[in-house]
Amino acid sequence: MNESREACPLCAAIARTSPIDAADLAVAIPDAFPVSPGHTLILPRRHVADWFDLGSEEQAAIVALAGRVRERITSDRHPDGWNLGVNVGEAGGQTIGHVHLHLIPRYLGDRSDPRGGVRWILPDRAVYWH
Repeated sequence: MNESREACPLCAAIARTSPIDAADLAVAIPDAFPVSPGHTLILPRRHVADWFDLGSEEQAAIVALAGRVRERITSDRHPDGWNLGVNVGEAGGQTIGHVHLHLIPRYLGDRSDPRGGVRWILPDRAVYWH
C-alpha cells in the first residue's frame, strides 16, 4: 500500500482523467468502481497515504471540493442522502496508498434498510437499534 507516486493508480488517474472539479490542492475524479451513480473520489494532488499526514489546508481543500461536487451531483442526479468516507491504514480498509475521500450519493431503495450507514463496515456491530 505504500506505492510510490510513480506506481500510484490515483496519481495516474489524476494525470489521465478529466476531473469533475479541481482546486489548487485537491481534485475530484469519478470512482473507477462506483457503488452508486455519481460516486466520486476527492483527493489531494500531493501523493500522501494518510489523511492525518495532510496539512490542514489540504484537508480543508478536500472538504471544500466535496461540497462543490455535492452541489453538482445534487443538481444532476437528485440523490436522497450521502455517505462520506476515508479509509486510513490496512485495518481501516485502505487499499491504495493515496488519501481519497469517497463522496457516495445514496438513493431511496438502494439498500432495503440503510440505517446504520457507515457502521456496516463492521456488520456484527452495525445494528444498534434493537
